[in-house]
This record gives sequence, C-alpha cells and structure tokens, in this order.
Amino acid sequence: MDFISLLNLAFIVIYALILGLVAPYVGVKSEKYGSFVPTALAAVAGSIIWIILTWAGFHYDEAWIWIIVMLAMPAALWFGAKRIDKIRA
Repeated sequence: MDFISLLNLAFIVIYALILGLVAPYVGVKSEKYGSFVPTALAAVAGSIIWIILTWAGFHYDEAWIWIIVMLAMPAALWFGAKRIDKIRA
C-alpha cells in the first residue's frame, strides 16, 4: 500500500468522524445503539465503496470517485442507522 492510498483512507476516516459528530443533529440518534455506530457505518461504507470503485477502474485523482463516496457515506449512515434502530426495536 502506497502513501497516497493511506492518505485516501485517512480522509475517508476523517470524513466519517465528521459525519458521526453531525449525525445526532440531523436526526440519526437512538437509545438502541451507541454513539460510535453512525461513525462506524460511515467509515465502513466509505471504505467498501472506495474499494469497489477502485476495483472497477476509477482512479483516486478523478473527481467521480470522490463525489460518489462523499454522497454515499451520509446515505449509508442514515439508512444503516435507521435499519439498526428498526431491528433492535
């Protein structure tokens, strides 16, 4: 793994941390799961989407991969948290 890949992963993790901090203020909060669950959902979803898009041929210096990942992470956080909340209800 080269240095650029580590920076890309670090950026995804930092973005997931920011999404996790904002999550309670946009309605993604429940007593049925911990406060780190939204952050973990966003980080895992972003990493998996990044891997799939890289495998599909997108390159890290193209804007499309960043746009897709940055829009998919909040969606995965929202729907994943709602799904966990429904399952645990």
